[in-house]
Amino acid sequence: MFHIGVDLAWGTRAPTGVAVLDDTGRLVELAGVRTDEEILALVTPYAAGPVTVAFDAPLVVTNATGNRPAEAALNRDFARFDAGAHPSNTGKQEFAAGTRGGRLAEALGLDLDPHAHAPRAALEVYPHAATISLFRLGRTLKYKNKQGRDLEQLRGELLVLMGLLEGLQGATPALLLTGPGTWGSDGDAGAGWQALRRQVEQAGRKSELRVVEDQVDAVVCAYVALFAARRPDEIASYGDPASGVIVTPALPEGHVPTPRPRRTRDGTSPAPVDPVRAVREYALRHPRLERAGEQFLALVTSVLDDGGINYLSVTGRTKTVASFAEKTRRLRPDGTPLYADPLTDITDTIGLRVITYVHSDVAAVAGLLGDEVVVLDDRDMGRETAQEGRFGYASRHLLISLDPAAEVPDGREELRGLTAQVQIRTVLQHAWAEFEHDIRYKGTIPEEHASDFDRRFTLAAGLLELADQEFSTIRDTLHSRTSARRDEPVERGDERLGIEPRELAAFLAGQYAEAGWSRTDHYAWIAGLIHELGLTTLADLAETLREVDETRIAERMDYRYPPGAVRRLDDALLQAFGTAYVDLSGNAHRTDLLRARLARLVDPG
Repeated sequence: MFHIGVDLAWGTRAPTGVAVLDDTGRLVELAGVRTDEEILALVTPYAAGPVTVAFDAPLVVTNATGNRPAEAALNRDFARFDAGAHPSNTGKQEFAAGTRGGRLAEALGLDLDPHAHAPRAALEVYPHAATISLFRLGRTLKYKNKQGRDLEQLRGELLVLMGLLEGLQGATPALLLTGPGTWGSDGDAGAGWQALRRQVEQAGRKSELRVVEDQVDAVVCAYVALFAARRPDEIASYGDPASGVIVTPALPEGHVPTPRPRRTRDGTSPAPVDPVRAVREYALRHPRLERAGEQFLALVTSVLDDGGINYLSVTGRTKTVASFAEKTRRLRPDGTPLYADPLTDITDTIGLRVITYVHSDVAAVAGLLGDEVVVLDDRDMGRETAQEGRFGYASRHLLISLDPAAEVPDGREELRGLTAQVQIRTVLQHAWAEFEHDIRYKGTIPEEHASDFDRRFTLAAGLLELADQEFSTIRDTLHSRTSARRDEPVERGDERLGIEPRELAAFLAGQYAEAGWSRTDHYAWIAGLIHELGLTTLADLAETLREVDETRIAERMDYRYPPGAVRRLDDALLQAFGTAYVDLSGNAHRTDLLRARLARLVDPG
């Protein structure tokens, strides 16, 4: 089944936007056309079977003057948000002989009664009202060209809307605008949703924005059709089939419009918090923030890999425009905005998360990052919770940036002047936090169970803290037992097979008993480097390491935190083979880093 949106122009001179979503919410078609013939040619291939076509245009108009009942009813809810509908009546030339939308629906064989729930249906929708409900906007976005609105305002507002739509990829139902199988994904760089965004960013005239605006409105229409199919209980209908029905996502309970500025006696207006302005600016910054998010992720990952930390995962995300918009509207208990200056006060627009296996590695990760970047803020949420005499959320939160006085490394140019929040926690702390968040913020806790759930979450947090301590004890015990194996003779093994990663891990556990475990994939990676060096057995490796001065390496590297076994071996091989090790093909991605380390090892000072 397909869900089609048609942002229908009043006549054939102006463009009409057409968007098609498949049943998974994937955008499979998006275009701007003009004539009825072009619209039908584009839509018909998708309308052979069950289909819903949502028109941003009246489908039924019978009243001679004024508003239709549907418009009057919708305006009572949405006019205060600047989302009232214009009057439609047969006194207007475009409706005197019926409606364009109605004729198209008839040509496609669609049922005009939304209450009939026909498998082939036409809906009349209104994008302005839909965006108020879907995104909890305080007022409509001003992306339509009207007197007094300049190019930059129109561009900014349209980018906000595009960003809000992009944020629906995580909604129910999901809207998928990019990725495999979406419109333009198999074409050249000039196709697809991202190319449409670039058109808006680079537009030099209002008319260039209009072409995109109609297509974006069509996507809103198509999503309303999908939303109506998936969440019918959250759809509001205004009017009746005889005089016309408008359907839209229902206005959220308690949602109120953003207050208008009040004039003072001297005629001036105070400068209230304008969340839409902040969201507009954030939408303009978002492409750069996404690039910076990838660079922050690469930076943190490289720091941990270089430090030899055995972590489970490092992930990152850049806050979507929709998520940022929602956060700008949060209020304090007294009704004042939680974020007086959202662009400055919301510090997690770029967020990273490091998951470790044991609690001691949380401090090690924080320390390593502190050596490489500027830590603007450091909060140990677990310690704060413990100081309050209770169990609960535990995570280390760092706010980091590059040193503004230092030279920006190659490949990190987008990070200048930006910050990122890094959450560091163990895998058990992460499991508790994710489950608790899902239950409290995405689920519904009946009031009669609230206190019981609080107690159970607290109990679970205490048990997981105990489990974290036991995991640390297990690791420490294993390290102490493997230290006795360091002086055991090493069997030569089969040279033809090389050194297997599992064998290497066991060998290094004895060789560097005091070192932490390394990531599983790192053992395989360095086994490949050992093979490149021509060391084909553990006996060969052991003989090489006997010639290495571990004390000198430790002094030169000045390890602030115990490095993992793979990092220890990496430095030992660097000392043993020098530039030959740096030049291995498996080290091509980090030659500059290894040359810097080698210089420290050979520096006579």
